[in-house]
Amino acid sequence: MGKTRNSAKPEWAARITALRRRLGTSQSDLGKRLNASAMAVSRWERGTQEPPANVYIQLGNLTGDPECWYFWGRAGLRSDDFMRVLPAMRTRLRNERLPNLQVVQAGGHRIPSRKKTQLVAIPVLPVVAATHGGKGDPAAVLDQARPETMLAAPGHWCPNPAYTSCLRVRGRSMMPVLHDGYIVVLDTSQTNRQKLYGHIIVASQKEQGLVVSRLQRFDGTEVLVPENREYDSLPLSTSGFRIVGKILWWIGRAN
Repeated sequence: MGKTRNSAKPEWAARITALRRRLGTSQSDLGKRLNASAMAVSRWERGTQEPPANVYIQLGNLTGDPECWYFWGRAGLRSDDFMRVLPAMRTRLRNERLPNLQVVQAGGHRIPSRKKTQLVAIPVLPVVAATHGGKGDPAAVLDQARPETMLAAPGHWCPNPAYTSCLRVRGRSMMPVLHDGYIVVLDTSQTNRQKLYGHIIVASQKEQGLVVSRLQRFDGTEVLVPENREYDSLPLSTSGFRIVGKILWWIGRAN
């Protein structure tokens, strides 16, 4: 028997199928581009399981303007998110639209386009990285959190946009460099310890979650060092910490 109207696939499933066919790719190949399995793509196209937010953002990246707004909308992003963070670009966007922007999602691992990118739209995640003495969110939420808004930055500020997202800082042990409530921009592709000595990073530990600190090496020992020396330093490996990524830059509101 044929399908009835009530058993029709949801619109998002039909759009994913149409996009894959328009790209001329298989479910397996599309899954690889989205860091997912062919089985997951099959479930999405059949409408039995809806994709997570990070996949919807990547689908929007693949399809381009104007259909990208449908997929980004399913991820919780809206066109006025861009208009709010890019007020000076409104006229320009009407003419050039989105080919000059890249929308990134933590954990998406999308290979950036070779086209010249003037601005990168970075998702601000509702995720907290604590300073020394505090407790941050678990590292796993970086791959699960839905963006709450967007920030726009020059492309050269974000060398690896597919691995870049924004987190919020909680605590005061990194003052005066990082204040409580600052937004930090995290690049999770940069985890080589030897290249991170002296830089501010985000590390993760099972009990303390995400922690922001400065990585230093003293007499062969790697240590997480706070800016405020009233707080204790933490040995990296013996405390069970692993490096999540490098902080590229940060922003905060003036007092």
